[in-house]
Order: sequence, then structure tokens, then C-alpha cells
Amino acid sequence: MIRVAAVGDIHMGPESQGLLRPAFDTLPECADLLLLAGDLTRHGTPEEARVVAQEVRGLAVPVVAVLGNHDHHDEQPEKVAALLEDAGVRVLEGEGTVVECGDTRVGVAGTKGFGGGFVGRSAGEFGEPLMKEFVRYSRRCADGLRTALEELDRQGCATRVALTHFSPVADTLAGEPPEIYPFLGTYLLAEAIDTAGADLSVHGHAHAGTEHGMTAGGVRVRNVAQPVIRRAFNVYHLNVD
Repeated sequence: MIRVAAVGDIHMGPESQGLLRPAFDTLPECADLLLLAGDLTRHGTPEEARVVAQEVRGLAVPVVAVLGNHDHHDEQPEKVAALLEDAGVRVLEGEGTVVECGDTRVGVAGTKGFGGGFVGRSAGEFGEPLMKEFVRYSRRCADGLRTALEELDRQGCATRVALTHFSPVADTLAGEPPEIYPFLGTYLLAEAIDTAGADLSVHGHAHAGTEHGMTAGGVRVRNVAQPVIRRAFNVYHLNVD
């Protein structure tokens, strides 16, 4: 059994330094790794990223993260990622990483993802160049996630997790205004997950959404935005076999 702790949308700033660390220090008692599902900062500034870095530095479990839209706001995502990496966090974008949990290899594939909507109510590559690029960017994120999951499978990982910020399914958006669904996720991420295969999909972004969902292919989806789970993190159990 692998125990996966996850949380997103912690939106940390200087005044919240130390808020989550006491809970994170308990992770070895209940989890084998920690996933951070984006929107770790409020505005994506290096100052805020340093706060997050200190919050997770030296934790006794591996930490894997993706960035969210807030982490891109100051247009310095590379610096935000570098500060987190310096604190020992593995930051993913269109790639995967293998976490050794005892004798078990756990693969985590990650991308921020993007919007676009869901089957029957989604944007398409038609019309103005900006609209085409919107959808193509979403597709590139999804393709990177699929490729990363497939590579983890070739590496013989016993279990694989898809980590995104934007949602792959509409299920976990229930509670949000339907008008903004296209800006909260895209079915392209779910297609990538179902095509490549995964044991769990974790995302954030939808603060007023719902925790539980599922892809059309039967992969469990969990919205771990902190306003949804209302705690420092949730833990999900995965059977190795």
C-alpha cells in the first residue's frame, strides 16, 4: 500500500510562513510522499516562492509539485520552480519522476495543464490565432502528461499518479459556476490519463469544486484544492498490485 498525501492552492505569502509546517512534519507517520498541485503562491513572486520553499525544506518524505496559474502571474515561473527545486522539491512540467517508497517505485507525471472545457462544451482549434493557440497550448500540456505517464510505465513503476493543477474532468468542478468550467480544466488531460494509464489523478484550481471524480476510463480523480479538502493535506491509498 502506497500512501499519497496531496494538497493544492495553499497560496502562501510572507505572513503565512510556518502555517503548514507543523502538519507537514507529521507526514512520515501517515504518508510516503507529498504532492503539491499548484497555486503554491499568491502572485508567483520569488518572495512568495521562498516562503513555500521554507515550508517544505528538509521534509522526511519526497515532495513533487506542479505550478499553477497563480505561480505564473508574475511571469517568473522558472524562478519559482528553481527556488522550490533548491529546497528539494521535484517540480514537473510535461515530465515524470520516480519516487522510491521502500521497495516500490512510484511514478508521478505532472503538468500544470490548462483550460478548454469538456466533451460537448469545449473550445476547438478554429477561428482566430489566439483561440487556436489557446487550444494548442492545452493539447501540448496533455501530450506532455501522456508521454510522461507512458515513460514511467516503461520504467516499470508499480503505480503511477497524474499530477496537474487544472482539472481533467468536470466531476470535481461541481459547485463552481458552469460558466467558468472552460477555464478550470480540459477533457484533453483525461484523454491523456486514460490513454497512458494511471492509478490516481490529483489536481487543484477549483476552490468551490468537489473532491471526488473519475475519468471515463475509470481512473480516480481527486480535487485537493485546500478550500475543498479544508485541511493541510489529504492522504490517498494505492494498492501496489
